[in-house]
Formats: sequence, C-alpha cells, structure tokens
Amino acid sequence: MTAYESPGDPGTRPAPRTDPAAYDAVVLAGGAARRLGGADKPGLRVGGRALLDRVLTACADARATVVVADPRPTARPVAWAREEPPGGGPLAALDAGLRHTGADHVLVLSADLPFLAPATVRRLLAALRAGDADGALLTDADGRDQPLVAAYRSAVLRRDLAALSARHGGLAGLPLRRLTGGLQLTRVADPVASFDCDTWDDIATARSRIREHEHVLDEWISAVKDELGIDLDVDTGALLDLARDAAHGVARPAAPLTTFLVGYAAAQSGGGPEAVAEAARKAAALATRWAAEDSRGGTDGEDGAPASGSDAGQADPDARPDAG
Repeated sequence: MTAYESPGDPGTRPAPRTDPAAYDAVVLAGGAARRLGGADKPGLRVGGRALLDRVLTACADARATVVVADPRPTARPVAWAREEPPGGGPLAALDAGLRHTGADHVLVLSADLPFLAPATVRRLLAALRAGDADGALLTDADGRDQPLVAAYRSAVLRRDLAALSARHGGLAGLPLRRLTGGLQLTRVADPVASFDCDTWDDIATARSRIREHEHVLDEWISAVKDELGIDLDVDTGALLDLARDAAHGVARPAAPLTTFLVGYAAAQSGGGPEAVAEAARKAAALATRWAAEDSRGGTDGEDGAPASGSDAGQADPDARPDAG
C-alpha cells in the first residue's frame, strides 16, 4: 500500500479524538470506469465541477479525508493512498484508506455521486450514532443498498477486513459484499443522493438535472464557491433581494455592481456571514431610500416634503428672494 500525504500529515494513522461528532472520510476514486470506456470518471464535470470535488465538498467537515487513487488537483486538501496492487478492488482500496484514519466513525464514499450533499452526510452519521448497528447506508430509488454511500464504525471495518485478508490471503479481487454481507446495517432512503454515474447516460442525466430551474441557482453558487476557494455560507435570499431592489429602484446594472461592493465591504470588515449580512442590510436600506426619493419626485422626507433642515417645508416670511 502506497500513500501520498497532504502537507503536515505525518503518514501514520491519526490519534483518535474524544469528540463524538468527529468522523473521517475515505473516498474510493481509483476504479477502471469500464462502462465509461475507461474515462477519468472522478474528473468528469457535472455542473462545472469534477465529480470528485463534488463528493469532497459534501464531506468537507471530516476530520481527515483520504482519497484512494493516484494524486490529482482537488478543490480542497486531502491525503492520498493507493491499494496494492493498484486496481485491486474496493476492499483493498478501503483497507488502504482506513490505514490513514483514526476516528471512531468513517464515511465511505465512491467518487461518482453528483448529488451528495452535507445534509445527507449528517443523516448517515446521525443514523449510525443513534443505534448499535455497524453502519448506516443509503438505498437508491429501487431500494437497493449502496454500501459506498455509508457511514461505518471504523473498528468493525478493520476487524472484518483483517479477518477476510487472513482467510483469503489478501483482499485484492474480493467483492464488497464479502464485507458488508456480515454487517448489521441501518438503511436510509435517498434516491437523489445515492444516484451514481456509471455510464454516459448517467452523466447526461446528472448534467440535465442540475440545470433544472429549481436546482440551478444553488448549484451555481456552490460551483463558484469551490472555484474561488470560498468556504462561506451566506443568506443568498437576502443577496437576491438586494440585487432585485437595486435593479428595480436604481438601474438594472446596479444589481451585480452592488452585490460585488457588498462582498468587498464584507471582506474589508473581516469577512464571514455576519459581515456580509451587515453590508447587505446597509446597501438594501440605501436602495430603498433611493427608490423612495424617485417615487416622491426627488424628496426624501417621510411625507414627501424636502428634508433640508428643521424648518423644511415651511415658508420663511423674512426670506428675501434671490437677486435677479
């Protein structure tokens, strides 16, 4: 087993943490993709992002993430491992990845899940922690188990993999069911998150779904954040409302320019969701005042009178007309 570690990784299994919410992730990304004609499946793009990067985003809060495959550029840092021999199958790959984890719970994922989301990862981990089962896995639209979209107890996997290796003289070539068939598993139905891309038709279906109206905005925002290296959750609804108000109350080009300036101001204030929210609030209030002036014919008093002083709107009997 060969390993390639991210900077700062000592190359040995991390010491277990006492944090019960901590988990590690192992992503299997070294398959031959025969049904795709040998294409580089983890690198295929859906919604502008590589399939592997989409999976890594879903488990971004893992304590450690190990990808079992040859190293490649990814959206976030990971550790790399490789089974021996390369292409030795899922059990050999899983064993190679587990050697670089230390949490009590491990998320095991394939690298071809375009719709996997952080919420699904949380559901799997919650289902595992809620009972005494050895693992919790997703089932697809037909009710079939998806053991490579699952959370497991690490100690159980290590114990059973060691037993299988001793019995068969190694793990290469053994099917995954040799491991999962003996486990007590909790099942979580999720036909969307369990969708995987084995064929070009699957890739086309995923790309089409992402461009559907109800998905496209969230997908685009996620893609932009990945591309720019931004790990920030903000109220996109508030920003869209701001853009709408700027476009309608000022001028259409004001929408993108205003949202850009909000982002810049938030960065100048230290960044973070709170800074974005505060900058958006100020800009939205300005847009409202701007629109109100226009609707009242250039006045900004509450009742439509000029607000140029404490006596604004009242005649001054001692005022002299300007000389002509």
